[in-house]
Amino acid sequence: MATVEFQNVSKSFGSFLAVPDISFSINDGEFICLLGPSGCGKTTSLRMIAGLETPTSGKVMIGGHDVTHMHPKDRQISMVFQDYALYPHMTLADNIAYPLKVRGQPLEERHARAKSVADVLKIGDLLKRLPSQISGGQQQRTSLARALVYPSQVYLFDEPLSNLDAKLRLEARAFLNHLQRDMGMTAIYVTHDQAEAMALATRVAVMDKGRIVQFAPPMEIYRRPATTFVANFVGNPPMNLVPVEAMVADGKLHLRADGLTIEPLPVSDANATAAAAGMTLGIRPEHLRVGRVNDRNTITGTLFANENMGPESLVTMERGSHGRVTARIFTDEEVHMEQDVRLAFDAAHITLFDSAGARIPDVGE
Repeated sequence: MATVEFQNVSKSFGSFLAVPDISFSINDGEFICLLGPSGCGKTTSLRMIAGLETPTSGKVMIGGHDVTHMHPKDRQISMVFQDYALYPHMTLADNIAYPLKVRGQPLEERHARAKSVADVLKIGDLLKRLPSQISGGQQQRTSLARALVYPSQVYLFDEPLSNLDAKLRLEARAFLNHLQRDMGMTAIYVTHDQAEAMALATRVAVMDKGRIVQFAPPMEIYRRPATTFVANFVGNPPMNLVPVEAMVADGKLHLRADGLTIEPLPVSDANATAAAAGMTLGIRPEHLRVGRVNDRNTITGTLFANENMGPESLVTMERGSHGRVTARIFTDEEVHMEQDVRLAFDAAHITLFDSAGARIPDVGE
């Protein structure tokens, strides 16, 4: 396995700047997810690591060596593609063993190695079949087996689960999680699905418009999103964002918005500076609950939707022109609510963002 590093890498396609000067380092044995919406530069970044795209400027390093202009076959990398890219006229055995064939290994040796890897992935009894004769989940495992059959320094995954149905995605995700822990491989995984990133990665790089806006362990991104973009992208449902007016008085930070009641908060240099320009209050749906009359921190509105999900309900309220707020109510009983909705929260769970959308550090950070 090996480290991977981007040193001031940028990539342009004509006049379009897809990746504008990004730098990051990936440690040996890390499972990194590049997470973001379509067009954010995550696949372009992965293809530059693979050698399928050449950076316009900067360096790509693998294992401490500059591979920026090195041919893909010389980089000791393996890649799993979104569409699996299996050869339809070849059996699964030949598909899996193909990386060994192009490196000149004898037929008997490469088929023995293919059988060994296929058995680990529980497709060893399918090796004589063609790709058209197996399911989507089995095709995904075949593509994965082909990537694993030849020892590599780095394993690259380009949205490999996106073509699977929901049940198969959960099974494949759990398998990849187990495989990474078992092999300790250095892996870079591209996805737009934040649930996949949270479940698989040791660290997540959230990308927006070609830039990495936060690069941290999954729970840090979830609990302390660096920007309102991250807060709105990570989480299902995402973090509720409520624009507020802010002022400092009597040594406390006071927040105001229509329908919002919140006790004054401690003042820090960071939030005192940001107060004059306005703030956004963020709170996760699971940190909201059905409010009572004596609750001191509440937000009110009109019931928009009440979705019973079994062990929980997603309660969404409308705040007129101020948007909607969703609460995840954990209960085994059906939630009955009137048109006027009151949701309560603990101020310890809120996150504040400045007028530019950057998270304001908590008091004491």
